[in-house]
Amino acid sequence: MLSIASGCHNFVMEISIDTIDTTALTKAKLSEMLFEQLGLNMREARDFVDAFYEEISKGLISGHEVKIAGFGNFEVHNKSARPGRNPRTGKEVTIPPRRVVTLKASGQLKAQVNKD
Repeated sequence: MLSIASGCHNFVMEISIDTIDTTALTKAKLSEMLFEQLGLNMREARDFVDAFYEEISKGLISGHEVKIAGFGNFEVHNKSARPGRNPRTGKEVTIPPRRVVTLKASGQLKAQVNKD
């Protein structure tokens, strides 16, 4: 079950894995689910999904943690430069420093995943 809060409205959308045709849950599929299950028109559904992704992206780009209740926390980590090896040639290279995004699953999500 996915809960989505929008302004003063709370929407609860149940997503069945059986309804997802691919291994990736795309923006288009999320928009279609909002259209079918909540009765939003397709433009509103697309705008809602785009705004949701945009808010998460803006938070992460600015270096903030993004918390989604009942799902988990997205965090940005700085990785230092480190030695590596080109797998084709075996030549040693330096992997440059970079920022990476990680997801730490919430206790609620972990409990649901680990149900027997």
